Amino acid sequence: QVQLVESGGGLVQAGGSLRLSCAASGSIFRINSMGWYRQAPEKQRELVAAITRGGTTNYADSVKGRFTISRDNAENTVYLQMETLKPEDTAVYYCHAVGVVTNGISYNNHEVWGQGTLVTVSS
Repeated sequence: QVQLVESGGGLVQAGGSLRLSCAASGSIFRINSMGWYRQAPEKQRELVAAITRGGTTNYADSVKGRFTISRDNAENTVYLQMETLKPEDTAVYYCHAVGVVTNGISYNNHEVWGQGTLVTVSS
């Protein structure tokens, strides 16, 4: 099994910055894609940003130019640097990872979600 532990959420004023971190641990053989999703009250969960093992990134149009995703493959950690935050960025942010796990004998594809971290942007 793989666990994702997120940190870095909190309350910030509009125009401010926050940095989210997500560390994966467990029976990891390789993590392929890592990313961040968010869910605001009464809205569906949406992709914020994702990054492949090779560093290819993908961003939601609403965050392009303001958010930057990065990862440390050696530490199985992904980061989301959020700048110029807006009240509409308020949501619970979830880390997501897709990869391969192993028990030392077999290898299996695996997808896992973090528990979520709340980001609140005040106007």
